[in-house]
Amino acid sequence: MLQYFHGMTAVWVVLIVVFLIIEGAAPGLVSIWFALGALAALISALLGAQLWLQCVWFVVVSLLALIATRPLAKKYVNSKTQATNADMLIGQECIVTETIDKLRGTGAVTVGGKVWTARADGEETVIEEGSVAVVERIEGVKLIVRRKS
Repeated sequence: MLQYFHGMTAVWVVLIVVFLIIEGAAPGLVSIWFALGALAALISALLGAQLWLQCVWFVVVSLLALIATRPLAKKYVNSKTQATNADMLIGQECIVTETIDKLRGTGAVTVGGKVWTARADGEETVIEEGSVAVVERIEGVKLIVRRKS
């Protein structure tokens, strides 16, 4: 019976190491919660708990750690979105400062006091310099515009 618990002790140690390696290799927090759960299961194994109780400790501690810290981790560690004011340009009128030619891939507009490269939206292929256009969307660093009707 004692050898059985030593076997599970080794399993929990291996799982802790695996989860920590994954955590170290992956960007952001991805498996630290499971390493904590495995640590709780290891402690219960060392105290002589049965396998089902070790598994319960693993699941419960992993879930509690995940629930308690995941919102903070998403907010501070894994935040890949960078807020900009560029979305405010959508729907704004702009002046075409360089003829927009979809086939040649050229064009620029001025909106909000800044010059942006621009492309025509939809079927329209050319919007002449000096025309008024409306920003439909942003793709990368280009404004997609349509001629104002």
